[in-house]
Amino acid sequence: MILSGRAGIDLSVGAVVSLSGIVFGFAYGVWGWPLFLAILLAVLVGAACGAVNGVLIAYIDFPPIIATLASFYALKSIAILVSNQSPINTQPIQDFYSAAQSVEIPLIGRFLPLVPLGLLTFLVPVAVLVWALLNRTTFGRVLYAAGTNDEAARWAALPNRLYRALSYALSGGISALAGVFVVAQFASARPDAGVSGNGMALPAITIAVLGGVAITGGIGRVAGVLLATLVVVWLNAGILLLVPGNAGSQMQLLALGVLLLGRRCSTPR
Repeated sequence: MILSGRAGIDLSVGAVVSLSGIVFGFAYGVWGWPLFLAILLAVLVGAACGAVNGVLIAYIDFPPIIATLASFYALKSIAILVSNQSPINTQPIQDFYSAAQSVEIPLIGRFLPLVPLGLLTFLVPVAVLVWALLNRTTFGRVLYAAGTNDEAARWAALPNRLYRALSYALSGGISALAGVFVVAQFASARPDAGVSGNGMALPAITIAVLGGVAITGGIGRVAGVLLATLVVVWLNAGILLLVPGNAGSQMQLLALGVLLLGRRCSTPR
């Protein structure tokens, strides 16, 4: 969304993670759906939530921060209401914890530390998909063009509105996949999974900016975002090892703030 311009910040991603996790919890843990269908339902719900944001922003001209903030409140409330403020931790959901375990990489794994299974089943496939969309399709070229100069792209008869709306739907679908992975991590579908504490929206925006994505749109690469993700994860883990407890959590926020300021100071004006 940020690439598409118009300060396309999505504040609703944490709420989408929560709601899609609850939907997955009901489908897989309560209704007994097959795993693939339960994940598909969660992704469709997430994409639908993102599409609503996209329509509000691209076709009704709501400012992104207003539209997605409204969606954040609405989806957060829906997740709490449909779950009756209680997590879903039936036996199938608890057994789903195995999807978040650490495994050995095939062939070369004996020479490397164990890696989280989600890295192979979620992060890498999503990164490859997004990279392909942005660099090998018309969808990506239009997003870059709209983010660079929306007016010029419109005069060039590019489908700015449609592709901007689709970018929000894609964000919702990816957030839903993250929601499914969070369910595996906690062995429980929690209605506050994506909104508790500082939520997921601000860390996601922070990582995007650290990865070189211009907040005004039109500039950014998947590789930069992945590198920024690794830096933030390692930094947070290192701080918690040095400063355990709540003090460590606060130090993490301080470190992120310093990183953002450093990134801004190092950017040519």
